[in-house]
Amino acid sequence: MAVALYRRYRPESFEELIGQSQVTDPLRAALRNNRVNHAYLFSGPRGCGKTTSARILARCLNCAEGPTDTPCGKCASCVELSRDGSGSIDVIEIDAASHNGVDDARDLRERAGFAPSRDRYKIYILDEAHMVTQQGFNALLKIVEEPPEHVKFIFATTEPEKVIGTIRSRTHHYPFRLVAPATMLEYVAQLCVEEKVEVEDGVLPLVIRAGGGSVRDTLSLLDQIIAGSENGMVSRERTNNLLGYTPSELLDESLAAVGHGDSSTAFSVIDRVVQTGSDPRRFVEDVLERYRDLVIVDATGEGAQAVLRGMPADEVARMGKLAALYGSRSLSRAADIVNDALSHMTGTTPPRIHLELMIARLLVERGAVNVRSAAPEPTVVPVVEAPAPPAPTPVVEAPAPPAPTTPAAPEPEAANAEGLTLSDVTDVWAEVLEDLKENPAVWVVVNVAQPVALDGDVLQIDFADKVFLERFKEKPASGNAVFEDLREALIGALGVRFRFVPRVGLGLATTGSTPPVVPQSPVADTRVEPENPFAAQAAADTAAREVSVEANPAEEALSANPTDDAPKAEEELRGESVVRDVLGAKLVTTVERVDAPGARFVDADESSDSLFESSTAPDGSPAQAEPASPEN
Repeated sequence: MAVALYRRYRPESFEELIGQSQVTDPLRAALRNNRVNHAYLFSGPRGCGKTTSARILARCLNCAEGPTDTPCGKCASCVELSRDGSGSIDVIEIDAASHNGVDDARDLRERAGFAPSRDRYKIYILDEAHMVTQQGFNALLKIVEEPPEHVKFIFATTEPEKVIGTIRSRTHHYPFRLVAPATMLEYVAQLCVEEKVEVEDGVLPLVIRAGGGSVRDTLSLLDQIIAGSENGMVSRERTNNLLGYTPSELLDESLAAVGHGDSSTAFSVIDRVVQTGSDPRRFVEDVLERYRDLVIVDATGEGAQAVLRGMPADEVARMGKLAALYGSRSLSRAADIVNDALSHMTGTTPPRIHLELMIARLLVERGAVNVRSAAPEPTVVPVVEAPAPPAPTPVVEAPAPPAPTTPAAPEPEAANAEGLTLSDVTDVWAEVLEDLKENPAVWVVVNVAQPVALDGDVLQIDFADKVFLERFKEKPASGNAVFEDLREALIGALGVRFRFVPRVGLGLATTGSTPPVVPQSPVADTRVEPENPFAAQAAADTAAREVSVEANPAEEALSANPTDDAPKAEEELRGESVVRDVLGAKLVTTVERVDAPGARFVDADESSDSLFESSTAPDGSPAQAEPASPEN
């Protein structure tokens, strides 16, 4: 019956231990200087030599010629602790996974008090020490801290953080690491020679990759492959099938199809991968590994063989052609896409979907790169020639455009304003005022204004008083003018940049809405409700007065014959002007109370300079005049 390779080739000295010089060198120095500690903690990944190193250290301590860093291999202790030995009675190996309680710790503590039966030291090797419970560690704490002179402890674990700190602080901690691929490749190739097994090119790198740096795992896989080979020949095809790796030819075919943008071939390769029962995730891992190899080949060129140790020369040559097909940037982007797909191959989504979408993204990326690289010249030529023909045109018209350049900007906005009406502006006026409340100084001015007419992008606004009109047109030294803030608010509401024609009070009587009233405004009482039938006439009269101002006989008389009643006459004239111009009404000569003696109505056609007139009562006493009521 054959013995497993990892047992037959278990190291028997520190010199045979590979890839752990950070541990073996200090231990050998301590043995030579006779400075061996009473407790050690060996930690590291599985299969990297922790337990083997503990046995080698035990051989070195109990060797008849020791303590020494090189066991003789002839004494009883060395023979019993060799790879074929039965084990020494003074070297006790304990599986801490099954002996992790307080009772086991007490039993160990009681037996440790007895002297070794034959050898120099009684050595306890606790494998999988992280499995010991906290109570068990606490029970061992005293004897680990102050053991008898003849007792040594060696803890081996893959999870040193689970060993309580009070134990770790009393040990010398040596971390073990995974073995480098180059060192492992040399070691495995030597074993194949000793086993007299012929291996095809490219097989050992696959085995080392599957072993992941663990010596025991790598030797177990190699043992399995050798056992399944025929005629002492380990083939690459059988190795791929056994380990589940994608054949390099299939990988190169898929990557070449993606590189040439051949979607049909690329997806046919994916179908073959799935139909053969291969794991899609393993295929994606192989693709990522291949892109990594292509990046190395592209970067190192002829030196790739030294980096990709154990890879056949013909395969390296194929990868060189693929790397030249992609280019450095495309390889980097493709590797990113594959890595992203691999990280998302979790959850309930079938892995095949992730795999096919990954190929689709790779093809799209390659298509985009090919388009950009295939048409650089047509894209650059128009860019150079395009400015040349128009160059003379602006040179000839250079004097003309400067003038329309400034007004040309509002033209598209004015075009947008063609579809707007005054009702559109009035509909959003309340919203505009609400927005302007953030700036009270602006809101106070605009709050007494009202839009009354719209012509294109020219908006006419009437104000209740000249004070607000002047404030509206004022341009302060710092900050925005009121009209600028109003323009920005209207742009936000309607998207149109308006020009304003501000006036005082005229439009307030012609519009169908009454703006908010400011208490200080003297025009507030002169506003007329929308149903006023004389509004149109008032506007016409106003326009007529703006063209030509006729002389008022009463004013001429007042100026020609100044009297003490001049202020009263001037006030009456102003009142008459307001009634005639704003209200569009005619003045009656005299109005008397209907119920007073001698009351009479004055015909509307009669004219008078005053709204009020005195009349005499029948008894000869003057009657009090009152203004005419609206019913009359």
